[in-house]
Amino acid sequence: MDKKLDPSRDDLPLVANTSHILVKHYVLDLDVDFESQVIEGTIVLFLESGNRFKKRSSSTEVACPSESNEACKFRMPEPCQIPVTNTKTFSSKIGYNDFVICGKGEKDTSGKDGNHDNQEQASGISSSKYCCDTGNHGSEEFLLVLDCCDLSVLKVEEVDVAAVPGIEKFTRSPKLRNQIVHELMALPADRWREQLDYYARCSQAPGCGELLFDTDTWSLQIRKTGAQTATDFPHAIRIQYRTKPQGRSVTWTSDQSGRPCVYTVGSPINNRALFPCQEPPVAMSTWQATVRAAASFVVLMSGENSAKPTQLQEDYSSWHYYVTMPMPASTFTIAVGSWTEMKPEICSSNDVATERSFSPSEADFRYIGVCGHMEYPCRFQKASATTQKIIPHRVFAPACLKGACQETLLPLIPPCLSAAHSVLGTHPFSRLDILIVPANFSSLGMARSLIYLEWYDLKTSSFCIPHIVFLSQSTLTGMSQLCGTRLCHEIAHAWFGLAIGARDWTEEWLSEGFATHLEDVFWAKAQQQLAPHEAREQQELRACLRWRRLQDEVQNSPEEMQVLRPNKEKTGHVSDSGSSVIRHGLNPEKVFMQVHYLKGYFLLRFLAKRLGEDTYFSFLRKFVHTFHGQLILSQDFLQMLLENIPEEKRPELSVGNIFRDWLESSGIPQPLQRERQALAECGLAQQVSAEVSAGDAVHAFPFLPPRAVGPALHPWRGARDRRRRRATTVAKWVRVNRRPRKRKRKDREEVFEKVRHRWCELIVKHKYTKAYRDVERFLQEDQERSQRESFSCICS
Repeated sequence: MDKKLDPSRDDLPLVANTSHILVKHYVLDLDVDFESQVIEGTIVLFLESGNRFKKRSSSTEVACPSESNEACKFRMPEPCQIPVTNTKTFSSKIGYNDFVICGKGEKDTSGKDGNHDNQEQASGISSSKYCCDTGNHGSEEFLLVLDCCDLSVLKVEEVDVAAVPGIEKFTRSPKLRNQIVHELMALPADRWREQLDYYARCSQAPGCGELLFDTDTWSLQIRKTGAQTATDFPHAIRIQYRTKPQGRSVTWTSDQSGRPCVYTVGSPINNRALFPCQEPPVAMSTWQATVRAAASFVVLMSGENSAKPTQLQEDYSSWHYYVTMPMPASTFTIAVGSWTEMKPEICSSNDVATERSFSPSEADFRYIGVCGHMEYPCRFQKASATTQKIIPHRVFAPACLKGACQETLLPLIPPCLSAAHSVLGTHPFSRLDILIVPANFSSLGMARSLIYLEWYDLKTSSFCIPHIVFLSQSTLTGMSQLCGTRLCHEIAHAWFGLAIGARDWTEEWLSEGFATHLEDVFWAKAQQQLAPHEAREQQELRACLRWRRLQDEVQNSPEEMQVLRPNKEKTGHVSDSGSSVIRHGLNPEKVFMQVHYLKGYFLLRFLAKRLGEDTYFSFLRKFVHTFHGQLILSQDFLQMLLENIPEEKRPELSVGNIFRDWLESSGIPQPLQRERQALAECGLAQQVSAEVSAGDAVHAFPFLPPRAVGPALHPWRGARDRRRRRATTVAKWVRVNRRPRKRKRKDREEVFEKVRHRWCELIVKHKYTKAYRDVERFLQEDQERSQRESFSCICS
């Protein structure tokens, strides 16, 4: 376990003062150096102040985590020099990081961050004894606070956007820099290309004065002498910085072919160790990035465009990506490695799965009216996008996995995309890349928990962000079932988790519950040969398995972590500055928990059965059209659901009742308890259990032929229907694989791996800390088998 992630102080602070000022656009210009394992460069922030915070009262408190009443001391920039911390300036209690400047190619090993004080921040940052204000205290200066960790910040300066040639053509005040930024951000959505072009030009403009800055464990704090309000603060600033090899937002490793690679891993601290940013989900922004790396590498990012490399001198290439849909900074993703690209030979809109149930009409996809989100080039308003069943897609993987991807993964993408479109309508994003990540992908890592971020699926060996999905190579093994369901789960996140995000990260069920419920629906429709009754049986079987997994989960986890809406009536609340704390955001136990997946799934399954599937999915399409591009809370979904269904279909259903029974209580929800018998009586599950029992009998008497075991142990004998034949097939597979046989070396190794896997499960379950190294070693050496065993057994 990471010593910094103290279980007794497991809350994650979001300290950015988003109520005072918001980052509306980022421009990143980065170099990736594999030799030093460092990403370095600049990031330009384009800011917008909130008018209602121009006159802040003196009660708002946010800033340096010092216990003294001294004024905050900031690094004073010196001409032509990089500012360096004076270690004598700060008390030893503060624990500030020193800035150690390393030459290119040298690993930066500085910055041993301590932990934050959980007691001080438990009720919100504003209650801490901070001595610098982010609002207006009369004569005091405005403070911009960004979420930042494990970074070496070298320089901060204001950008002279007024010096950009041609900037005067769309601004009425060519000499007022903040007004120029405001008018640039206010350009209409149909001028997005011009807007991106001028963002890029402004980002390359010269500096017009260095700004004072400092850092603590979780933040970067910036101020300008004389700027007393957010309106006076520069609205375009450039930060020169460098990541650290031990930074927790990215992983430097080798792929399955032994080639170096680096990628974001869904860290508990999100992207704040990749670039300074505003982490709270309300800080919706766009971005563009230029990344340079050696010409032998491919750079993938969560951008809207399928970037192609631009050849530079000295065997280097440059890649450029952009995003025009405002999204939280935590959705930014980068992956650099020696990936091989694979595309489908033919990607035709006619090559889709046959639609059966829940088939929406043309009107379902083309609602009349304007979108409810902030203005951006939205696909829901484009006729060509509303009818596009299969979006362009690519697969990237190490060369050694090319054959497996072409055989297993590529053929599944078109039917899964088409199935999703037939259920929910317009694809929110214009393209999809799928990357097979290295074997040490930390989906079961001990210290890598992401309990609040919608975009990372620890329990499903995958990681979904806009325009790109990370999949573990374990999904390529065996039949298409595991790969198909994983893919459907991540495709579902395009709507729930990405296009529609949770305003409070503790409400993880709003993404994971929906994705888990929809993966069954998508996968049933994607299997073209599957009859409707077979699809229902398959879904019932998976519900039965999830029920058993949920029972085990609530018996072996703390009650406080079983609640889907832990903040209750305070859900979505932040401090006056906009800062907040994510409860248990750094708790490593969360990585093994699936409560938000399972209870959320059963809630949505309960609602769909109560209302009728046609009614429910018709409403869901309407909900997506209403709330895409926005952040929601649980009550937004539930209130709209109850308002849009007939009175006779919602007896005893109310927002309050659902909160009480499903979202704000631990354990098994009462409505689900009443369904317990129905889940236990799942016909296909009973038949498979009987077949496995029969397999046990054959295993016990291997010298007897199957007929000699007797009809009591072989209830399928003489049956002809398809369900029993499928159950028989399962049982035969179990029987063949359990029958004693002369084992080769590979078989012995397989048994040994299974024993190690079970041993690790027991270690985690009983918190046997002395053996945590065994778990770490197993995850590193046998990652693929670990995932297959874990995810197959829960069938989620």
